Amino acid sequence: MNKTGKNRRGSGFLLAVSRWIDSDFDTEGIGTQPAPGVDWFRILPFILLHVSCLLVFVVGWSWVAVGTAAGLYVIRMFAITGFYHRYFSHRAFKTNRFWQFLFAVAGNSSVQRGPLWWASHHRHHHRYADQDEDVHSPSKRGFWWSHIGWIVSRENFPTKRSYVKDWLKYPELVWINRFDTLIPLLLALSLYVFGEVLAAFYPALHTNGPQMVVWGFLISTVVLYHATFTINSVDHMIGTRRYDTPDTSRNNAFLALITLGEGWHNNHHHYPISARQGFFWWEYDVTYYLLRILSFLGIVRDLRPVPEDVRDISHSGKVHRERTMHQSK
Repeated sequence: MNKTGKNRRGSGFLLAVSRWIDSDFDTEGIGTQPAPGVDWFRILPFILLHVSCLLVFVVGWSWVAVGTAAGLYVIRMFAITGFYHRYFSHRAFKTNRFWQFLFAVAGNSSVQRGPLWWASHHRHHHRYADQDEDVHSPSKRGFWWSHIGWIVSRENFPTKRSYVKDWLKYPELVWINRFDTLIPLLLALSLYVFGEVLAAFYPALHTNGPQMVVWGFLISTVVLYHATFTINSVDHMIGTRRYDTPDTSRNNAFLALITLGEGWHNNHHHYPISARQGFFWWEYDVTYYLLRILSFLGIVRDLRPVPEDVRDISHSGKVHRERTMHQSK
């Protein structure tokens, strides 16, 4: 390889490192449209996160480590479904600025980028669901692209700021979105410290810092990734369709179970702005139940219901779609 080629690879790596720290570094994060393709340097942490799960064969397991992984899976799944999705993407309920900030922190701990990036791409998806412009449609680009390919594509790294003008006025949200690796790193560090404290004071638990990081952060995060991703991929391919929406969304009871209610995806595409995605009592929606608890505690308010004429297929008539998701409510 000549010197020019080496310099390009070196500069590409340095640029990727800068973007790992600051997602708005350079002009890519502030509105320009980068060339399509996979930026392998940029997604290196994403790859390493998956590969590092093999460290489980080195650190072993303990009930406390596995329990921590399961607990963080549920907590962070709720942060994605309740906060990143139903709050930041659809504004399906209201809260104050303090809790809004904590919701953003909780969602960011899931290692699924910042709240503005997440909401902007999701609003774009609803506007163009299963059309050519949809960035993760399995009917247009296939299963693997909809499941994971779109995430590692260079063209989807920037935040689509035109879709989240309602959130750009909050500097704390912009900051979390820009430095979206900081909170996940703090979570991993906290788990390491937690594990070392348990090892020192409660040796009978048979855990330690590295074990807690592998189970509580690495494995929990990767499982959380792929459970969440199934809503983009599998839930547009396998399931039932109660409502005749102009996309391929489906209701899938198993996916609703592992994603705390997101699997009722055809319901959601029929009426996206509801805080509830399980429209009927038998459609379990754990995210909605937890939001109800938060409303009783006064943390959230004004949970948007599903109107009866929308829910009842015999009276719903015209499909209710939110075509202007980027507008402030």
